[in-house]
Amino acid sequence: MNEAKILTANGTGVVAGIAYADVVWVRPRPALPSSTTSIAEEDRAAELERFITAADAVAARLDDRVTTADGAAADVLAATAGMVRDRGWRKNIRKNINGGMDAEYATADATEKFVTMFQNAGGVMAERTTDLKDIRDRVIAELRGEEEPGLPIISGEAILFADDLSPADTAALDVNHYKALVTELGGPTSHTAIIARQLNLPCIVAAGHSLRDFPAGTPVLVDGSLGTVTNAVSAEEARKLVQESEKRAAKVALWRGPAITSDGHRVQLLANVQDGNAARIAAQTQAEGIGLYRTEMSFLSATEEPSIEEQAKIYGRVFKAFPGSKVVVRTLDAGSDKPIAFANMATEENPALGVRGLRIARDNEALLTRQLDAIAKAASEREGDGPTWVMAPMVATAREARWFASLCRERNLTPGAMIEVPAAALMADKIMPHLDFVSIGTNDLTQYTMAADRLSPQLAYLTDPWQPAVLRLIHQTCLMGQTTDTAVGVCGEAAADPLLACVLTGLGVNSLSAASTAIAGVGAQLAEVTLEQCQEAANAAMNAEGATVARESVRAMFLDN
Repeated sequence: MNEAKILTANGTGVVAGIAYADVVWVRPRPALPSSTTSIAEEDRAAELERFITAADAVAARLDDRVTTADGAAADVLAATAGMVRDRGWRKNIRKNINGGMDAEYATADATEKFVTMFQNAGGVMAERTTDLKDIRDRVIAELRGEEEPGLPIISGEAILFADDLSPADTAALDVNHYKALVTELGGPTSHTAIIARQLNLPCIVAAGHSLRDFPAGTPVLVDGSLGTVTNAVSAEEARKLVQESEKRAAKVALWRGPAITSDGHRVQLLANVQDGNAARIAAQTQAEGIGLYRTEMSFLSATEEPSIEEQAKIYGRVFKAFPGSKVVVRTLDAGSDKPIAFANMATEENPALGVRGLRIARDNEALLTRQLDAIAKAASEREGDGPTWVMAPMVATAREARWFASLCRERNLTPGAMIEVPAAALMADKIMPHLDFVSIGTNDLTQYTMAADRLSPQLAYLTDPWQPAVLRLIHQTCLMGQTTDTAVGVCGEAAADPLLACVLTGLGVNSLSAASTAIAGVGAQLAEVTLEQCQEAANAAMNAEGATVARESVRAMFLDN
């Protein structure tokens, strides 16, 4: 009998953990219609009703899933259901059907127009094309009476493989059956990655086309830390590795904080949130406060700027969850992948390098000062005595830092800045004297350092926060923070990786802010190492030739001994 062919795939690990089970692939999408059947004028009303019935059925099923989901998963499902009911999308389909198209072709044609529009917008809007194609496929399948695409029905345990999983399907994953998730496309900041972190489900994204080599039914070992998938492991060895992973998970479940290395070095662990609901969830974890409040996430669909009073009310919901703790508020990080109608330019050739973040206030200072007034109002009404820190995104020069700091201090707010532009890291000695703190946004710092779009699955190997070049910039920033007595935190996705958190601690980072579900894993890992070990790991990672070597060398130091 011939031996099984050895199969391997490598991607970007976004949720640590080891799992072993047979591969299952998501159910295929329906074939899209290439032409339309001409609908007679007298039959068009009935054809439109057929579409409305199918779309309403899809939306209702998504609504049902919302009731059994929590946190980000529930938010994503609700947003997807909202897209099925979107008036603009339905209006275009109605127009197509009234013009004589059948419902399936009308749906595909209208959706493609929106997909093109979203892709041209770029950033988060481009990411929403996955959502659009998902609702298109669900509606077309419903119109044809076919099985809904997406998650297969399974009875045992499995590893889910997909080209790119829709947010609705990711949110519906049952972790009792699906033990890990691997996608061919996607990125570390995609909906899939965000929800996988919430579910604490081992997850690898951007595994590439080699994933197609794994047929359904293949037993595979998935290592979410290393980002590897292979069938070249015996069942006995795999079970041993899974048991070790489960033991580590049990330690994490028992960790209660605060975060202290085994030799007594203190690291503050904070949560990243986008609204009051996320803040309330974070308050139920070991988070000591909020290290990144993404204010722009509340205004992505707003066409007009909310008033100071309206903004203060929104911010107050976040403050309420942590009355006596530090809350770090980021001013509008609008632009690029998060365009806001009332803040950003209509079109830009390269929005990631354009007028975004603090740069918007250069020609519209009142937009910034009104937000700062709203933050100050909400802060003054806090029930507890927790400090309110405010930081500006996309600071690149000392002049910008000085200007922003003066606006904050006028309102009794503690000023800080994001270090995400490489120039800010290189010029930290000039920028920090104007500020009380800085927070490193590793997502954008990596993107700009490596000259690679962080939303591109083809470039995920470059936008890996383990890149030594990025770690060296972080180290330089921390050294200057020590010289100027400026607190240095990290609030990017890198802070959610337990091993990378040790490296960041070794580089000199004072606080780490991550998704609230990742905090216990980071704290438990820090408790097992000394500060000296963290510093040794940091040196090894900075001196590695690339991200993969950096990650593997640190893993060997901490986990393989």
